[in-house]
Amino acid sequence: MISTASEHAALVAAVAERRDRQAFTLLFDFYGPRLNGYFMRLGCDRTTAEELTQDVMITLWRKAALFDPAKSSLATWLYRIARNRRIDLLRRDRLDTVDPGEFLLDIPDDSNPDVTAVIDAQAREEVLRAAMAALPEEHKALVALAFFEGLSHSEIAARTGLPLGTVKSRIRLSFTRLRRALEAGGVVAAT
Repeated sequence: MISTASEHAALVAAVAERRDRQAFTLLFDFYGPRLNGYFMRLGCDRTTAEELTQDVMITLWRKAALFDPAKSSLATWLYRIARNRRIDLLRRDRLDTVDPGEFLLDIPDDSNPDVTAVIDAQAREEVLRAAMAALPEEHKALVALAFFEGLSHSEIAARTGLPLGTVKSRIRLSFTRLRRALEAGGVVAAT
């Protein structure tokens, strides 16, 4: 079981340098279910979620050399790829429904929940990125462990060596700050 960012980076390096299938398998086993769940939470059906997960992991296999652990964690890098693949899918699906013979203006219909949801998600993401950047580093790390890696508070405490109460209070404080930033940015939190 891989658990630290340095272990993840070492496995990616093994994939990039030696095309190490065992290292890739470990990464796939760790991130595959998490990415699949992420896509399902975004509203993808099971088949689409699995296809997108495989696409992200194939990108890891092919472009592992582009991963830079100094710039981001592997989880952040993979979820960014996942997000982009999901956006590409939404765009492709949207283009598939347009008859190229018709020359209509492509004006989003505000009553269409899918378009509205995508726009809201993009606005929320921009505000959230700015709010995340404003958090202290130790808080960012805990939020990343909880959200991107799906660790429980107890697992985070064990990994970081912090007391469980400290982990809980820092995450709660971070989420409160993030929620306030979303509200201040005019983005209503999703219910």
